[in-house]
Amino acid sequence: MVSKKSVLTVLALASTMAAGVFIGEALAAQTHMDRALEYLQSARGELKDAEANKGGHRERAISLVDDAIHEVKQGIDYAR
Repeated sequence: MVSKKSVLTVLALASTMAAGVFIGEALAAQTHMDRALEYLQSARGELKDAEANKGGHRERAISLVDDAIHEVKQGIDYAR
């Protein structure tokens, strides 16, 4: 026969484990990094749509934004 104390102990342990999973998910959320990635991708689109008469600066900006996108993605992956 299973005692009430054993059932409560198992429920407490299960609750603690479940809370740990949800806390881990919350910590893995990268709200600011995700938003930064969206802004960078939007900026890249704007730069691509701009006319190419900028003396090479537009192309350089696209390259730098590509690098920033890569770094943000790496940071997000690292934190997970």
